[in-house]
Amino acid sequence: MNRLDRQSFLGAQSDQILAGATIGFVGLGGGGSHAAQQGAHIGIGSHVLVDHDRIDLTNTNRLVGGTLLDVLLRRHKTAIAARTIRTLNPSAHIVEVRKSWHDAIEELKRCDIIVGAVDSFREREQLERFARRHLIPYIDMGMDVHETSAGHLVSGQVILSSPGRPCLRCCGLITDERLKEEAGKYGSAGGRPQVVWPNGALASTAVGLMVQTLTPWHRKPAGFAYLVYDGNKGTITPSPRAAMMQELTCPHHPADDQ
Repeated sequence: MNRLDRQSFLGAQSDQILAGATIGFVGLGGGGSHAAQQGAHIGIGSHVLVDHDRIDLTNTNRLVGGTLLDVLLRRHKTAIAARTIRTLNPSAHIVEVRKSWHDAIEELKRCDIIVGAVDSFREREQLERFARRHLIPYIDMGMDVHETSAGHLVSGQVILSSPGRPCLRCCGLITDERLKEEAGKYGSAGGRPQVVWPNGALASTAVGLMVQTLTPWHRKPAGFAYLVYDGNKGTITPSPRAAMMQELTCPHHPADDQ
């Protein structure tokens, strides 16, 4: 019995395709830890884990696989993700980069897809630009918390950005105004508020797009997707802007810049 028998609907040779894939996971403190874990579950063979940080007590509300002992020992987030992956796939090929992704250029160049779960808009734009330059699909995910008159609104998005297709700027996620105003925190609910369930929902959506891109199960895999999450309603739906952008050629990343 093959442990992946129940996902055979993904298509002929899907097990081999996933085992032969190399996925970069950049940012492992929240949604990235979910995505890396799910990558192991579905049979991804090679993982590039990038995060410069160590776990602390405030990470334990959302970092999948993290324990209080890890906090005590100040383990690197990449080490926790690697341990989680190996419990499912002892033969997985794992590269840990315990530095900024800017120091992981050579490792990320070899990835088939990069999944980003970074806090900064500037880092997201730079990571997407790097991926486009090397013709690598980039899946960005992020959540936000806003304070409104009716209480706190939990929201988020997952964007699949492929060379030649709409980018994060096309979607309006990255703007010059946001880059100028960026203060390294989410919304107005305090210092970078995050909770586990939006991270899990967004990561699952990102992994679905990753599998759709890699395997033959989907007859019309998307080269571009812009999905929005409403944590208060519990929904993930295509952005109203997505349909209008399907045929858009990205003006922000010219072909000669990729």
